[in-house]
Amino acid sequence: MRKRKMAGLSMGLLAAVLVVVSAATDAEEAASVQTEPAARRDLASAITGSGRIEPRRKVDISADITGRVTELAVEEGDWVNRGDLLLRIEPHRYQAALDRAEASLAQARASAENAQATHLQAGRELRRMEEVAQGGGFVADAEMERVRTQAQVASAQLRAAGSSMVQAEATLSEVRDELAKTTITAPMSGRVTRVNIQEGETAVVGTMNNLGSLLLTIADLSEMEAHVVVDETDVPAVEVGDRALVRIDAYPRRVFRGRVARIANSAFRGATQESSGFRVVVALDQPPRGLRPELSASADVVTEVRPGVVSVPILALTVRTRQGRGVEGVFVVRDSRAVFVPVVVGITGEQHFEVRRGLRPGETVVAGPYEVVRSLHDGDLVRPEAPAREGFAGSEDR
Repeated sequence: MRKRKMAGLSMGLLAAVLVVVSAATDAEEAASVQTEPAARRDLASAITGSGRIEPRRKVDISADITGRVTELAVEEGDWVNRGDLLLRIEPHRYQAALDRAEASLAQARASAENAQATHLQAGRELRRMEEVAQGGGFVADAEMERVRTQAQVASAQLRAAGSSMVQAEATLSEVRDELAKTTITAPMSGRVTRVNIQEGETAVVGTMNNLGSLLLTIADLSEMEAHVVVDETDVPAVEVGDRALVRIDAYPRRVFRGRVARIANSAFRGATQESSGFRVVVALDQPPRGLRPELSASADVVTEVRPGVVSVPILALTVRTRQGRGVEGVFVVRDSRAVFVPVVVGITGEQHFEVRRGLRPGETVVAGPYEVVRSLHDGDLVRPEAPAREGFAGSEDR
């Protein structure tokens, strides 16, 4: 009877243990995750900058003299050839200055001619006195001294007259140049892309602290560029000749190809002065017709290409602490559990990281959601859903 009771008690304890274990297993919920196999892809690492579209060649035309605009010969959008009239500035005061300069030059020339005659006369008189003295005639010392002094004075007056004439000629040349600047012509052939002045307004000359009047802009729209600013930490990876993909806000469904043509040597600092970047110029291979300057644009400059490398989604990469330090890795799904596997990554593509060590193609990794990947622990039970996206084994080559 006692043995029967002991057997019954043992069976009861075993059943209780099985119930506890079953309850603990049921209590462990599987995390719902998105998965994706590690696969070989063509990856391209790119650096992004934003800026504006600009023509390769353009000229901003400002006034070299101050005056009222009396004639404006072009409108925005007009095509002009080199040498065509653009505008005229009122020339009256510059013409008056020219008349004065010409009169001053005429007066200087007359003075020079008079000084030349005086110099010749004084020279002849000095030679006569010297011939008399050499021939044995009597010439008072005072008279000889007077004649010599008179010749020296005449010579000095001749030099002064010559300098005055040179100065008058330089003034005349300067005034003529100013008068010529009242007529502004096109320095290059191109399209008038900006007109900032109208007839009757006053053109102002720029100074050190004042840029003055920007009157017109002429540009050659056949060669267009994207001028973008790249962060100072990224610019060392950019080289002249790198290919780039340019997106223009005005053409939302198109991507334009180009090449890096120039990289600035000095930094471009923003309004906050806290961060700086460098201007990178991307020449567009085939700009669309009608492309206008100053349109907003961004450029992805391809700095490195890796064909056929093992890669995982960007969201799959996470960091866990191992032996007191952070280790990069991914969670691989094995027997319905997430196993943390350290990896060494390479370049970053648009949506994937290159994996240099740690994974083989075909291993299934947890690819999202981000909140789940961030909170997963090694050994957690997971329930895979559909892949994060279709066509994961394709190419990201830009």
